[in-house]
Amino acid sequence: MDTEFIATAIKSNFPQAIIDSSIFRNELTLTIKKEFIIQVARFLKEDKELHFNFLSDLCGVDRVETDGIFEVVYHLYSIDKNHRVRLKVPIPSNELSIPTVTDIWKTANWHERETYDMFGIKFTGHPDLRKILTPEDFEGYPLRKDYPIDGRQPPALYDTYRKGKE
Repeated sequence: MDTEFIATAIKSNFPQAIIDSSIFRNELTLTIKKEFIIQVARFLKEDKELHFNFLSDLCGVDRVETDGIFEVVYHLYSIDKNHRVRLKVPIPSNELSIPTVTDIWKTANWHERETYDMFGIKFTGHPDLRKILTPEDFEGYPLRKDYPIDGRQPPALYDTYRKGKE
């Protein structure tokens, strides 16, 4: 299936959701409004011709210094149709939340937790939104551009964490 067909299918069903679209090296990227993420994601998975049944990645992007926004990026793949699409959802830095897609793709659970832990983006409706890579008392969000370059935490944090494991 060609990327133009996928783009047309999404644009015709959700014209109000699409902010931008591009095709580069035969890879389709759609930028959509965050209030439409659930509807677009469900359509992409459940439509028989598209059938994007695998969320291969979900990640955050910090564009605050250039655009004043963060992005959540979804990389989708159809296993049986062998095609891909990328969704980008801009999120203003003053309202860092977006609905969860865990009801659509179960693998979103860990991806959303990692994005929350690294960027501080909250996924509303997530069944277990808590840190996954850093200790609970870790301060800040390591993949944000405003995180200190040396990335140092107070020494007591590591010692406390380590002692609890012994």
